[in-house]
Amino acid sequence: MNNTMGIIITGGRNDLMKELASKRSVTATPVGGKYRAIDFVLSNMVNSEINKVGVVTQYSYRSLMDHLGSGKEWDLDRRNDGLFVFPPYLEGDHIGMYRGSAEGMYNNLSFLRRSHEDYVIIATGNCIYKMGYDDLLAYHIDKGADMTVVYRDMIDYDEEELKNLGIIEMDSENRITDFLEKPLHPKSRKASLGVYILKRILLISLLEQSAAHGNYDFVKDIIIRNLQNIKILGYEFTGYWRSMSSVNLFYQCNMEMLKPEVRQELFEDGGRIFTKVKDETPAKYNEEADVKNSIVADGCIIEGTVLNSVLFRGVVVKKGAVVMDSIIMQDTIIEQDVQLQNVILDKEVVVTEGKFLKGELNYPMIVGKKSQI
Repeated sequence: MNNTMGIIITGGRNDLMKELASKRSVTATPVGGKYRAIDFVLSNMVNSEINKVGVVTQYSYRSLMDHLGSGKEWDLDRRNDGLFVFPPYLEGDHIGMYRGSAEGMYNNLSFLRRSHEDYVIIATGNCIYKMGYDDLLAYHIDKGADMTVVYRDMIDYDEEELKNLGIIEMDSENRITDFLEKPLHPKSRKASLGVYILKRILLISLLEQSAAHGNYDFVKDIIIRNLQNIKILGYEFTGYWRSMSSVNLFYQCNMEMLKPEVRQELFEDGGRIFTKVKDETPAKYNEEADVKNSIVADGCIIEGTVLNSVLFRGVVVKKGAVVMDSIIMQDTIIEQDVQLQNVILDKEVVVTEGKFLKGELNYPMIVGKKSQI
């Protein structure tokens, strides 16, 4: 796909992620033991041989920029093309974050103008899925579309979760006739995945038109306003997909990674998922350790019991401690005789001896970064 470039949108503040995104971009949320959310869409682009990727950052982007670095782990640290990271840059009286994704792209329009690729794939960076974009490009060209939106039938989402997605309706030829962003009453279960493809020249024109009218949101102000003006088609994706848009979906996604079929699809089929490499010692299991159906990353020391859980790098579980159905992030220490169930512990948390913490399956308990309880 040498004629295609990529743009990843990181989005703004998301209060539905609570403490997990209070000091980090949602796209930098740790997931699956050693990854960040953005690793999946960035790896999808690299595996599709897209060699020029721009990341438009917005909210609390320091940890995201630290994670991406020069793009070495994704083979994007190149003399030509490669990875480009664009922090918020607003002129005049406008300071702070971009108001929306269209404004973010417009303020970096020189990146698009200086590029030579014919097509642009725009994708949100907080979604967990594995997809090669080659078939999408072929479909887009074959159907003569001006823009193609990737969608999925969300049969595994409940109505409350559908309210946080972009719901679409199409005619018999897959032309999108209606697009409702986060509707209170979803009319269908077909939802946009936040992945779009269109010609680079058309994107520049649409961004300039949007900015000229004082608009700033890509979905509301560009896609929805142009449903009748340009040919926008839907392209169905049928694989695994989760959006890190709420605590429940974050928890659900990590728990689903314990299923062999999900791990097979995400991490083995269709290329690797690349991430920032950290040299750690292998996980250590003492004689008392009892670990079942769990992801345990490098550097962990396990002396207690870990069941159906995801442990990130450097987690310590001491003797007598029981961790069940929980997500424990990097460098957290769980002291002796602690019991945890349906709990999410952010980085560098210390749970002192004998504590009992329990959340609900649909409402996990969260402990913020560097807390001691």
